[in-house]
Amino acid sequence: MDISLALGGGGSRGNAHIGVIRRLEREGYRVRAVAGTSAGGIVAAAYAAGYTPDEMEAIFAKVDQSKLFGRGSHEGPALLGLSGAAKALEEFLGHRTFADLKIPCAMMAVDVNAGCEVVIHAGRLVDAVLATIAIPAIFPPQPRGDALLVDGGVLDPVPVRAARALAPTLPVVAVVLSPLVKPTGNLLHAHLPVKLPAPIVSRLTRTRLAQAFNIFLQSTEASSRMLTELRLEVDNPEVVIRPDVGGIGMLDKVDVHEVVRLGEEAAESALSDLRRAVAWPRRVRRRMFPRK
Repeated sequence: MDISLALGGGGSRGNAHIGVIRRLEREGYRVRAVAGTSAGGIVAAAYAAGYTPDEMEAIFAKVDQSKLFGRGSHEGPALLGLSGAAKALEEFLGHRTFADLKIPCAMMAVDVNAGCEVVIHAGRLVDAVLATIAIPAIFPPQPRGDALLVDGGVLDPVPVRAARALAPTLPVVAVVLSPLVKPTGNLLHAHLPVKLPAPIVSRLTRTRLAQAFNIFLQSTEASSRMLTELRLEVDNPEVVIRPDVGGIGMLDKVDVHEVVRLGEEAAESALSDLRRAVAWPRRVRRRMFPRK
């Protein structure tokens, strides 16, 4: 039972992807291709490089989350630097390139110079991950040739189209880390868990400035959720798995094991949908190419 995965962005919530993959593997599904945006890109890179869900969980749990993002940045226009994250990534990804991967993989970024999304599928893995996690204004943009790349979630929070392009004949399982936005009357009510992490608060010494930036983050989160739902409607993955991680802020310090467990629970709940999605193309193939 072969599938392609589209792993969405969500910062600290991204650990849930590990649990989703673990549960799918235990059920007998084989991930033949994986695309990731932002936090989903980290898990996509590690999995495509050959790490098992158990190994990824152990590695991520050992990371000192307080040292991932520097307080000052000489890397570009941003509140925080990515030198700590780059060091952590290099420890387990090393100098691997996309050519070294076990399965096809792609990561999403946005070129702010050209104003378009970019599918990264060549070059050093660490460089690709740093680009896909570079949240605008929070982390410095990453230069790549003539392009200046930022977080792919700006335009494609869940890379369904990229996952489908990697394996056109396989059903795409999209893992979405934002809660479903439900309209009520003329308003859209959704809990916004975004809050400033301590390193950013320390940079914003004026209370009013900190409050203003919190509002900016909440607005960005709201627009990202709406964009996610619109892209899911347009790109139409065969299955959507949505872990219950909406209460986790994008840059929160988290219990990795607990977030992984939430991913496993979500995958378990989606198994019946996945069985139907996989069975349909198999039935079509049997009818088109009957065995003699």
